Amino acid sequence: MSDLPSPQLTGQQRKVVYGGLTVLVVGLAVAALIVRIGFQQFLQLTVDGLTIGALYAVIALGYTLVYGVLQLINFAHSEVFMLGAFGGLFAARWLLGDGGLPSGFESVALVAFGLGCGALAGGVAAFLLERTAYRPLRKRGAPRLAYLISAIGASLFAANLAGKQFGRQNVPVPPLFTDGVLFTFFGAQVTVVTMLIFGTAVAMLLLLERLVNGTRLGSGIRSVAQDADTASLMGVNVERVIVTTFVIGGLLAGAGGFLYAIVFNASYNMGFVPGVKAFTAAVLGGIGNVRGAVVGGLVLGLVENYGGYLTQASYKDVIAFGVLVMVLLVRPSGLLGERLGRAA
Repeated sequence: MSDLPSPQLTGQQRKVVYGGLTVLVVGLAVAALIVRIGFQQFLQLTVDGLTIGALYAVIALGYTLVYGVLQLINFAHSEVFMLGAFGGLFAARWLLGDGGLPSGFESVALVAFGLGCGALAGGVAAFLLERTAYRPLRKRGAPRLAYLISAIGASLFAANLAGKQFGRQNVPVPPLFTDGVLFTFFGAQVTVVTMLIFGTAVAMLLLLERLVNGTRLGSGIRSVAQDADTASLMGVNVERVIVTTFVIGGLLAGAGGFLYAIVFNASYNMGFVPGVKAFTAAVLGGIGNVRGAVVGGLVLGLVENYGGYLTQASYKDVIAFGVLVMVLLVRPSGLLGERLGRAA
């Protein structure tokens, strides 16, 4: 009697099985964490993790957008984030003047003005970066290693220029509003700054999602990401799409930099650690995948927050970089998979 052939799972069935196992493992881990630290502390860590994760997601979108259209990692994106933080900081300081602690409408206007100027500074920085560090190489058909070297050089130049102009010490954002507990959620405290960061980040993410998937510009970005040559033949201005993609990523990074500086202050080297973590988030979710960058940022914020509490706060960076190594070893395409396109 011959042995019966073992049944083979289809690709869709494997996805269902792996997804079910992942949900089971995550559920067991969350249950064990709640038992160990308590439900209230778990919720507080979740709120804080989602807040910082939303910032990681905003920065990660710059990496994933540029990768989508150029198939290259923009390693100078962290300095765009830093320059946006300083742009928003100095704009808010100028508008505030010598006045005291604002309140009410003044606070809203100051924060909105700082966000707008931070985004503008980031957008200008990203535009100049594309024009000086990427476009000349693209026109000459330079190898990919040249792009990497150019991006690293631009990053070092921008960081040291900021250190020379703004000083090498932390520069605090002036008080723009009175922080305090806004409400509690099953014992977890949600503060004004938490709602500001999370709400603004989510709004920017939703706007980008609408832009990419519901506008003509978004169609151009997606077509260039899929096949730049065919998109050009169909009438898409590839150069304009590339520049616009850089600027959009810079706008998001600049606004995110200002939000980050409200909590952690601004400094000439502030972009390195958040930049690497945002890159980790982009890889975790699937580099080149917009929704993957959002998922990766939120997951990374939660993982490092839980891990930092269970070990020590100083281990947060170690945990984040450990996640990057694990993802590259186990699933290089990320949680939601990479959307590949040809380089422009």
